[in-house]
Formats: sequence, structure tokens, C-alpha cells
Amino acid sequence: IARVGRLFLGRCKMQFRTVVDVKVVDVEKRRNPSKHYVYLLNVTYSDSTSQIIYRRYSKFFDLQMQILDKFPIEGGQKDPKQRIIPFLPGKILFRRSHVRDVAVRRLRPIDDYCRALVRLPSQISQSEDVLHFFETRPDDLNPPKEDYGTSKRKSVWMYSLSESPK
Repeated sequence: IARVGRLFLGRCKMQFRTVVDVKVVDVEKRRNPSKHYVYLLNVTYSDSTSQIIYRRYSKFFDLQMQILDKFPIEGGQKDPKQRIIPFLPGKILFRRSHVRDVAVRRLRPIDDYCRALVRLPSQISQSEDVLHFFETRPDDLNPPKEDYGTSKRKSVWMYSLSESPK
């Protein structure tokens, strides 16, 4: 018991970096290990640093399932009126020609989701799962370089986050 107490006290004294703000700024195609899209998130941390991180939709979905499992009351499982955890845009089945359209259409709802998530009470917004999801990873610091050949990369910067792409 003394060992557990020391570990607990040691962890309490450590400064943990929390997430202050998140903005989804773009979507980018990746080709490894297979073709997929990643969302570029500009994450601002409590230590006043910010970093661009890259996350697939499937990772958002995994995070959502973890949060709903750990916080069933806040997820509205017993009483939907008590739900405070934001909804994540659902999985969409699509033909290959529409993959980019789906990724672009999800940009605003995922941005809304991230912003709402980091504004939840600290037991959720500073939970291990949330902090781990928004933590910088080696691939974030050194993202793969894509060869776009002669065609320019299509960016969603042309779309305002306040309006839907056409």
C-alpha cells in the first residue's frame, strides 16, 4: 500500500499537459499502408505550445467508443437528456469515387466534435484517453511526404469551416 501511495503522490506532483483548444484545419490523402484520409488538427496545449497532429476518422471513432464506455452517464446511456458527450459524425459506407467528398464533408462536424470534447468537464476532457488521443506522436512530427506528381494537392482550405463545400 505504501508503494501505491508514493506512486499516486508522485503522479499528483507531476505537471500534466492538457488540451486547451483544437481546430481541424485540413484533410489530407495518405497512401501508406493503404489509401486513406487524415484530418490535420492544430492542437493548443496548456503549456502554451501548439502542434499539428494527424488522425484518421477510425481513431476518432475508437476514442468515442472508449469515452462512451468509461462515462456512460455523461454519454446518456441511462437518460439521453443527461448526455453531455458530443456526437461524432457516423460511419458512412461509400463508393471509392466519393471518399474525398466524405472526408471533406466530415471536416466541420469533426471540428465541432473536437472543440466540444475539450470543453467538457475535466474528468472527461483531461481523461487518459482524451489526452492520449491529442498527444503528439512521432508520425505527427515527421509526417510522410506524398508525391503528388505534376498535379497540385487538393486542399480544403478553399472551403470555409463556416459553410459546407459544394
